[in-house]
Amino acid sequence: MRNTSAVTEFVLLGFPLLSNVRSLCFSVVLVMYSLSLLGNAFILTIVMVDQKLHTPMYGFLCNLAFLDICYTSIIIPKLLETFVNTRTTICYRCCMAQIFFIFSFGAIQLLLLTIMAFDRYIAICKPLRYPVIMTKNICIQLAVGCWLGGFVHISYQGVLVWTLPFCDKNVLDHYICDIGPVLSLACADTRLLEFLGLLSAIAIVVVTLFLIVVSYVYIISTILRIPSASGRKKAFSTCTSHLTVVSILYGAIAFMYIRPNVHSSFQFSKAVAVLSTVLAPMLNPFIYTIRNTEVKQAFWRTVHKAGGPLKEKVFLGRIAG
Repeated sequence: MRNTSAVTEFVLLGFPLLSNVRSLCFSVVLVMYSLSLLGNAFILTIVMVDQKLHTPMYGFLCNLAFLDICYTSIIIPKLLETFVNTRTTICYRCCMAQIFFIFSFGAIQLLLLTIMAFDRYIAICKPLRYPVIMTKNICIQLAVGCWLGGFVHISYQGVLVWTLPFCDKNVLDHYICDIGPVLSLACADTRLLEFLGLLSAIAIVVVTLFLIVVSYVYIISTILRIPSASGRKKAFSTCTSHLTVVSILYGAIAFMYIRPNVHSSFQFSKAVAVLSTVLAPMLNPFIYTIRNTEVKQAFWRTVHKAGGPLKEKVFLGRIAG
Protein backbone atom coordinates (compact mmCIF):
# COMPACT_ATOMS: atom_id res chain seq x y z
CA MET A 1 0.00 0.00 0.00
CA ARG A 2 1.12 3.55 -0.70
CA ASN A 3 1.88 5.93 2.11
CA THR A 4 -1.44 7.37 3.33
CA SER A 5 0.06 9.66 5.98
CA ALA A 6 1.70 12.06 3.52
CA VAL A 7 -1.34 14.33 3.12
CA THR A 8 -1.61 16.66 6.10
CA GLU A 9 -3.12 19.58 4.20
CA PHE A 10 -4.91 20.33 0.96
CA VAL A 11 -4.16 23.10 -1.54
CA LEU A 12 -7.20 25.07 -2.75
CA LEU A 13 -6.86 26.29 -6.34
CA GLY A 14 -9.75 28.71 -6.10
CA PHE A 15 -10.34 30.48 -9.44
CA PRO A 16 -7.00 30.51 -11.30
CA LEU A 17 -8.65 31.90 -14.44
CA LEU A 18 -9.48 35.07 -12.47
CA SER A 19 -5.90 35.71 -11.34
CA ASN A 20 -5.77 39.02 -13.23
CA VAL A 21 -8.77 40.43 -11.38
CA ARG A 22 -8.11 39.07 -7.90
CA SER A 23 -8.41 42.46 -6.22
CA LEU A 24 -11.77 43.11 -7.83
CA CYS A 25 -13.06 39.63 -6.93
CA PHE A 26 -11.87 40.04 -3.36
CA SER A 27 -13.65 43.39 -3.03
CA VAL A 28 -16.91 42.11 -4.54
CA VAL A 29 -17.02 38.96 -2.39
CA LEU A 30 -16.08 40.95 0.74
CA VAL A 31 -18.93 43.42 0.11
CA MET A 32 -21.38 40.56 -0.46
CA TYR A 33 -20.20 38.79 2.71
CA SER A 34 -20.54 42.00 4.73
CA LEU A 35 -24.05 42.59 3.38
CA SER A 36 -24.97 39.01 4.23
CA LEU A 37 -23.75 39.36 7.82
CA LEU A 38 -25.43 42.76 8.28
CA GLY A 39 -28.70 41.65 6.70
CA ASN A 40 -29.01 38.47 8.73
CA ALA A 41 -27.91 40.26 11.90
CA PHE A 42 -30.62 42.86 11.22
CA ILE A 43 -33.27 40.12 11.02
CA LEU A 44 -32.09 38.58 14.29
CA THR A 45 -32.03 41.95 16.05
CA ILE A 46 -35.36 43.31 14.83
CA VAL A 47 -37.22 40.07 15.64
CA MET A 48 -35.73 39.85 19.13
CA VAL A 49 -36.42 43.52 19.89
CA ASP A 50 -39.98 43.82 18.55
CA GLN A 51 -42.58 41.81 20.48
CA LYS A 52 -45.04 41.82 17.57
CA LEU A 53 -42.61 39.71 15.53
CA HIS A 54 -42.48 36.96 18.16
CA THR A 55 -44.46 34.60 15.94
CA PRO A 56 -43.62 31.14 14.55
CA MET A 57 -42.86 32.46 11.07
CA TYR A 58 -40.29 34.97 12.30
CA GLY A 59 -38.90 32.45 14.78
CA PHE A 60 -38.08 30.11 11.90
CA LEU A 61 -36.74 33.08 9.93
CA CYS A 62 -34.35 33.84 12.80
CA ASN A 63 -33.10 30.26 12.66
CA LEU A 64 -32.55 30.65 8.93
CA ALA A 65 -30.70 33.95 9.42
CA PHE A 66 -28.43 32.49 12.11
CA LEU A 67 -27.80 29.48 9.87
CA ASP A 68 -26.78 31.74 6.97
CA ILE A 69 -24.29 33.53 9.22
CA CYS A 70 -22.72 30.22 10.27
CA TYR A 71 -22.78 28.82 6.73
CA THR A 72 -21.07 31.77 5.09
CA SER A 73 -18.53 32.14 7.90
CA ILE A 74 -17.10 28.66 7.32
CA ILE A 75 -16.80 29.22 3.55
CA ILE A 76 -16.24 32.82 2.49
CA PRO A 77 -13.13 33.65 4.62
CA LYS A 78 -11.27 30.82 2.85
CA LEU A 79 -12.60 32.01 -0.51
CA LEU A 80 -11.27 35.50 0.23
CA GLU A 81 -7.91 33.98 1.08
CA THR A 82 -7.70 32.35 -2.37
CA PHE A 83 -7.90 35.84 -3.90
CA VAL A 84 -5.10 37.12 -1.67
CA ASN A 85 -2.59 34.23 -1.63
CA THR A 86 -1.30 32.39 -4.66
CA ARG A 87 -1.14 29.22 -2.56
CA THR A 88 -4.05 28.69 -0.16
CA THR A 89 -3.94 25.63 2.08
CA ILE A 90 -6.31 24.05 4.55
CA CYS A 91 -5.35 21.40 7.08
CA TYR A 92 -6.68 17.86 6.66
CA ARG A 93 -8.89 17.97 9.76
CA CYS A 94 -10.13 21.45 8.89
CA CYS A 95 -11.06 20.19 5.42
CA MET A 96 -13.00 17.24 6.81
CA ALA A 97 -14.74 19.51 9.33
CA GLN A 98 -15.64 21.99 6.58
CA ILE A 99 -17.22 19.22 4.49
CA PHE A 100 -19.25 18.05 7.48
CA PHE A 101 -20.55 21.51 8.41
CA ILE A 102 -21.25 22.59 4.82
CA PHE A 103 -23.50 19.61 4.20
CA SER A 104 -24.99 19.65 7.70
CA PHE A 105 -25.93 23.33 7.41
CA GLY A 106 -27.27 22.67 3.91
CA ALA A 107 -29.51 19.86 5.21
CA ILE A 108 -30.69 22.05 8.11
CA GLN A 109 -31.58 24.82 5.68
CA LEU A 110 -33.70 22.46 3.58
CA LEU A 111 -35.51 21.22 6.68
CA LEU A 112 -36.12 24.77 7.91
CA LEU A 113 -37.56 25.82 4.54
CA THR A 114 -39.85 22.79 4.66
CA ILE A 115 -41.06 23.72 8.15
CA MET A 116 -41.62 27.29 6.99
CA ALA A 117 -43.76 25.99 4.11
CA PHE A 118 -45.75 23.92 6.61
CA ASP A 119 -46.17 27.02 8.78
CA ARG A 120 -47.58 28.97 5.81
CA TYR A 121 -49.89 26.05 4.99
CA ILE A 122 -51.37 26.07 8.52
CA ALA A 123 -51.64 29.89 8.56
CA ILE A 124 -53.49 30.11 5.24
CA CYS A 125 -55.40 26.82 5.00
CA LYS A 126 -56.28 26.39 8.69
CA PRO A 127 -56.14 29.92 10.17
CA LEU A 128 -58.52 29.20 13.06
CA ARG A 129 -56.42 26.26 14.25
CA TYR A 130 -53.10 28.04 13.73
CA PRO A 131 -52.66 29.24 17.36
CA VAL A 132 -53.47 25.74 18.62
CA ILE A 133 -51.17 23.87 16.25
CA MET A 134 -48.18 26.24 16.08
CA THR A 135 -47.65 26.74 19.79
CA LYS A 136 -44.38 28.00 21.21
CA ASN A 137 -43.31 24.53 22.38
CA ILE A 138 -44.13 22.96 19.02
CA CYS A 139 -42.13 25.63 17.18
CA ILE A 140 -39.11 25.11 19.45
CA GLN A 141 -39.32 21.35 18.94
CA LEU A 142 -39.55 21.77 15.17
CA ALA A 143 -36.54 24.11 15.07
CA VAL A 144 -34.44 21.84 17.30
CA GLY A 145 -35.50 18.87 15.20
CA CYS A 146 -34.25 20.61 12.05
CA TRP A 147 -30.81 21.24 13.57
CA LEU A 148 -30.46 17.74 15.00
CA GLY A 149 -31.84 16.14 11.84
CA GLY A 150 -29.34 17.96 9.63
CA PHE A 151 -26.35 16.89 11.72
CA VAL A 152 -27.51 13.29 12.07
CA HIS A 153 -28.33 12.99 8.38
CA ILE A 154 -24.76 13.85 7.36
CA SER A 155 -22.88 12.22 10.25
CA TYR A 156 -22.44 8.74 8.72
CA GLN A 157 -21.14 10.19 5.44
CA GLY A 158 -18.74 12.41 7.35
CA VAL A 159 -17.31 9.36 9.14
CA LEU A 160 -16.86 7.51 5.83
CA VAL A 161 -15.09 10.45 4.17
CA TRP A 162 -12.87 10.92 7.24
CA THR A 163 -11.64 7.30 6.98
CA LEU A 164 -10.66 7.54 3.30
CA PRO A 165 -6.94 7.10 2.56
CA PHE A 166 -5.15 9.99 0.80
CA CYS A 167 -1.76 9.41 -0.73
CA ASP A 168 0.35 11.96 -2.61
CA LYS A 169 -2.26 14.15 -4.32
CA ASN A 170 -3.52 17.09 -2.30
CA VAL A 171 -4.57 19.79 -4.79
CA LEU A 172 -8.31 20.54 -4.73
CA ASP A 173 -9.78 22.17 -7.81
CA HIS A 174 -12.16 24.27 -5.73
CA TYR A 175 -12.28 27.16 -3.27
CA ILE A 176 -13.79 24.97 -0.53
CA CYS A 177 -13.49 21.35 0.54
CA ASP A 178 -16.34 20.08 -1.58
CA ILE A 179 -17.10 16.37 -1.62
CA GLY A 180 -16.43 15.85 -5.35
CA PRO A 181 -12.86 17.20 -5.49
CA VAL A 182 -11.99 15.48 -2.21
CA LEU A 183 -13.22 12.08 -3.41
CA SER A 184 -11.23 12.48 -6.62
CA LEU A 185 -8.00 12.65 -4.57
CA ALA A 186 -8.65 9.53 -2.47
CA CYS A 187 -6.46 6.53 -3.30
CA ALA A 188 -9.36 4.13 -2.83
CA ASP A 189 -12.50 3.06 -4.63
CA THR A 190 -15.08 5.73 -3.80
CA ARG A 191 -17.96 4.48 -5.95
CA LEU A 192 -19.89 3.15 -2.97
CA LEU A 193 -19.48 6.43 -1.12
CA GLU A 194 -20.57 8.36 -4.21
CA PHE A 195 -23.66 6.17 -4.48
CA LEU A 196 -24.49 6.67 -0.80
CA GLY A 197 -23.99 10.41 -1.24
CA LEU A 198 -26.37 10.43 -4.19
CA LEU A 199 -29.00 8.53 -2.19
CA SER A 200 -28.53 10.93 0.71
CA ALA A 201 -28.95 13.93 -1.57
CA ILE A 202 -32.07 12.44 -3.12
CA ALA A 203 -33.49 11.64 0.32
CA ILE A 204 -33.06 15.12 1.77
CA VAL A 205 -33.53 17.23 -1.37
CA VAL A 206 -36.32 15.38 -3.15
CA VAL A 207 -38.32 14.59 -0.01
CA THR A 208 -38.19 18.16 1.33
CA LEU A 209 -38.97 19.61 -2.10
CA PHE A 210 -41.92 17.24 -2.44
CA LEU A 211 -43.30 18.35 0.93
CA ILE A 212 -42.86 22.02 0.01
CA VAL A 213 -44.63 21.51 -3.35
CA VAL A 214 -47.51 19.65 -1.68
CA SER A 215 -47.85 22.45 0.90
CA TYR A 216 -48.03 25.09 -1.83
CA VAL A 217 -50.53 23.12 -3.86
CA TYR A 218 -52.90 23.33 -0.90
CA ILE A 219 -51.93 26.96 -0.23
CA ILE A 220 -52.55 28.09 -3.81
CA SER A 221 -55.84 26.21 -4.04
CA THR A 222 -56.98 27.91 -0.82
CA ILE A 223 -55.87 31.34 -2.00
CA LEU A 224 -57.75 30.97 -5.29
CA ARG A 225 -60.96 30.37 -3.32
CA ILE A 226 -60.65 33.71 -1.51
CA PRO A 227 -63.40 35.94 -2.99
CA SER A 228 -61.66 39.32 -2.92
CA ALA A 229 -58.64 40.16 -5.07
CA SER A 230 -57.04 42.12 -2.23
CA GLY A 231 -57.42 39.13 0.08
CA ARG A 232 -55.77 36.83 -2.45
CA LYS A 233 -52.93 39.28 -2.96
CA LYS A 234 -52.37 39.69 0.79
CA ALA A 235 -52.37 35.94 1.39
CA PHE A 236 -49.97 35.19 -1.45
CA SER A 237 -47.63 38.03 -0.45
CA THR A 238 -46.77 36.14 2.73
CA CYS A 239 -45.41 33.27 0.57
CA THR A 240 -43.52 35.02 -2.24
CA SER A 241 -40.32 35.54 -0.23
CA HIS A 242 -40.21 31.92 0.84
CA LEU A 243 -40.87 30.70 -2.72
CA THR A 244 -38.06 32.88 -4.09
CA VAL A 245 -35.52 31.53 -1.58
CA VAL A 246 -36.66 27.95 -2.25
CA SER A 247 -36.26 28.41 -6.02
CA ILE A 248 -32.72 29.80 -5.73
CA LEU A 249 -31.53 27.20 -3.25
CA TYR A 250 -33.01 24.09 -4.84
CA GLY A 251 -31.92 25.20 -8.31
CA ALA A 252 -28.30 25.54 -7.18
CA ILE A 253 -28.37 22.20 -5.34
CA ALA A 254 -29.78 20.40 -8.36
CA PHE A 255 -26.93 21.64 -10.54
CA MET A 256 -24.22 20.88 -7.98
CA TYR A 257 -25.07 17.55 -6.40
CA ILE A 258 -27.96 15.72 -8.07
CA ARG A 259 -25.92 14.00 -10.76
CA PRO A 260 -24.48 10.48 -11.09
CA ASN A 261 -20.77 11.42 -11.13
CA VAL A 262 -19.56 13.87 -8.50
CA HIS A 263 -16.21 14.26 -10.31
CA SER A 264 -17.75 15.85 -13.40
CA SER A 265 -17.72 19.54 -14.32
CA PHE A 266 -15.71 20.91 -11.39
CA GLN A 267 -15.42 24.30 -13.08
CA PHE A 268 -19.18 24.49 -13.54
CA SER A 269 -19.74 23.30 -9.96
CA LYS A 270 -17.50 26.06 -8.61
CA ALA A 271 -19.41 28.70 -10.53
CA VAL A 272 -22.78 27.40 -9.30
CA ALA A 273 -21.41 26.98 -5.75
CA VAL A 274 -20.82 30.73 -5.63
CA LEU A 275 -24.57 31.17 -6.17
CA SER A 276 -25.48 29.12 -3.09
CA THR A 277 -22.57 30.05 -0.81
CA VAL A 278 -22.13 33.75 -1.53
CA LEU A 279 -25.06 35.22 -3.44
CA ALA A 280 -28.03 33.41 -1.84
CA PRO A 281 -27.11 34.19 1.81
CA MET A 282 -26.70 37.85 0.82
CA LEU A 283 -30.05 37.98 -0.97
CA ASN A 284 -32.08 36.09 1.64
CA PRO A 285 -32.34 38.96 4.19
CA PHE A 286 -33.35 41.42 1.48
CA ILE A 287 -35.87 39.00 -0.03
CA TYR A 288 -37.52 38.53 3.37
CA THR A 289 -37.48 42.21 4.42
CA ILE A 290 -37.72 44.61 1.46
CA ARG A 291 -41.37 43.83 0.65
CA ASN A 292 -42.32 42.76 4.17
CA THR A 293 -44.61 45.35 5.70
CA GLU A 294 -44.42 43.86 9.21
CA VAL A 295 -40.62 44.05 9.29
CA LYS A 296 -40.68 47.64 8.01
CA GLN A 297 -43.18 48.63 10.68
CA ALA A 298 -41.13 46.85 13.34
CA PHE A 299 -38.02 48.70 12.19
CA TRP A 300 -39.67 52.12 12.43
CA ARG A 301 -41.18 51.23 15.81
CA THR A 302 -37.71 50.33 17.05
CA VAL A 303 -36.24 53.54 15.64
CA HIS A 304 -39.03 55.56 17.25
CA LYS A 305 -38.47 53.88 20.63
CA ALA A 306 -34.73 54.47 20.40
CA GLY A 307 -35.25 58.05 19.28
CA GLY A 308 -37.62 58.89 22.14
CA PRO A 309 -35.01 58.77 24.95
CA LEU A 310 -32.50 60.50 22.67
CA LYS A 311 -34.89 63.41 22.01
CA GLU A 312 -35.59 63.62 25.75
CA LYS A 313 -31.87 63.87 26.52
CA VAL A 314 -31.42 66.59 23.90
CA PHE A 315 -34.40 68.51 25.33
CA LEU A 316 -33.11 68.27 28.91
CA GLY A 317 -29.65 69.29 27.73
CA ARG A 318 -31.07 72.43 26.15
CA ILE A 319 -32.98 73.30 29.33
CA ALA A 320 -29.84 72.81 31.44
CA GLY A 321 -27.88 74.98 29.00
